[in-house]
Amino acid sequence: MPKLIRLYITQVALGFLISAIFVTVLLALNVANLRDLIMGSEIGLMALLMIWFMNGIVFAGVQFAYAIMNLAEKHDGPRRGTPITQSLKPALIRQESRSSR
Repeated sequence: MPKLIRLYITQVALGFLISAIFVTVLLALNVANLRDLIMGSEIGLMALLMIWFMNGIVFAGVQFAYAIMNLAEKHDGPRRGTPITQSLKPALIRQESRSSR
């Protein structure tokens, strides 16, 4: 299996695991009375699966994007950017004053 496909599958699985933890915390804290709504409804299990799946899609995408961005090469040098000039020197400007008297 190619490394990129294996990376994608593992990150998606991790995203769905994070989603399961997130939904568990939502239900444990009873945010917006969600636990009572799910437990008191006939189709509460379907609602729970939909919440987990939709959050899983989001968390999987974010997790994969984070993993891809971490594949970039690390630079050992300073991270300051390129200077515009080597040294800054003040510019002399002559200005004549006009007196209105």
